[in-house]
Amino acid sequence: MAMPMGYDSMRDDESSERASSVDDYKVTCMRFIEDISKDYLAWVDYYKLPPDEDKKRRDRIAAVIVRTNEWIAKVSQTIKGVDVAMNDGIQKMAEATAGQPFQIGVFVNKQSGYTMSKPGLIDINVKAAGRNGRKTKLIEHYKDMQFRIESTAKVFIDETSLPRDEFDLMDIHLTLDATGAQQRDLVSFTITVAEMENGYESDKRGVSTIIHIV
Repeated sequence: MAMPMGYDSMRDDESSERASSVDDYKVTCMRFIEDISKDYLAWVDYYKLPPDEDKKRRDRIAAVIVRTNEWIAKVSQTIKGVDVAMNDGIQKMAEATAGQPFQIGVFVNKQSGYTMSKPGLIDINVKAAGRNGRKTKLIEHYKDMQFRIESTAKVFIDETSLPRDEFDLMDIHLTLDATGAQQRDLVSFTITVAEMENGYESDKRGVSTIIHIV
């Protein structure tokens, strides 16, 4: 399951620089989302999951295709914005492919996955619960990178006082500083949580969220 769990290979080639217009680039990227989904569905095939879990993952991938392409078509205003929406969709497909063995949710203004907010300091509520009495802990997305974040504006998640504890029931608040953002900007970020057993990670998952600044 290594590929979809750790997949962070954002599509970042020369195609955006060569795009003749935003609308043309939108069409290209919407097709790319459709094409790359086949790779994730092939991984679901490879896992040979029980029917219910197999269907759940396929349904989530299908939903990501629809929502991502809606955001590319209707919300993104610039080539960079298209990239942000597309790469968020790639992340979400990887997460759908890997499944969600323990409970985890990330909320902005009580919305998850596809959200809206005004510019400023944005509250991010992260909730998680482990299985069979296991605890959960906020961890780095990758080594020396606490969060994956991509945006059309200069934004960051405050890391000055991150909770380092293990939680029986995680319910924490992080702050996204989007004071430099403007209406129509897009922000995508990934929060990663580990399920802990005897002080060690037994499993981990990332949850990606996209914000439309309004």
